[in-house]
Amino acid sequence: MPPITVLVADDEPMVREALTDMLNDHPDITVVAVASAVAEAVERAAALRPDVAILDVRMPGGGGAAAARGIRQRSPRTRILAYSAFDDSRASNEMLGAGAEAYLVKGAGARRILSTILQDGGNVA
Repeated sequence: MPPITVLVADDEPMVREALTDMLNDHPDITVVAVASAVAEAVERAAALRPDVAILDVRMPGGGGAAAARGIRQRSPRTRILAYSAFDDSRASNEMLGAGAEAYLVKGAGARRILSTILQDGGNVA
């Protein structure tokens, strides 16, 4: 089975790098692109059609909800996971309404992030 492909979008370089390194250390996951803003995330998702996109809720260019809506339009089979430093029900509802299927808090830990990505082999049914 091919690895699950992932797009990581976060405006903080250290977060992008740490998340990318953690994901690439898993044998069943490959990070195929990173982005720091909404337009870049949507563009890369449209070009690469990753299995999963991890989107920071507060990104330049309209935020994670705008990125989720754009990715849904241009790469509808990509699973979207919201990723935030804040456990905020308003942000969670906004992201879920924009097409995210999970809301992960950045302090959730590697096991939680990996299990969410690996769920259903990374693919939308």
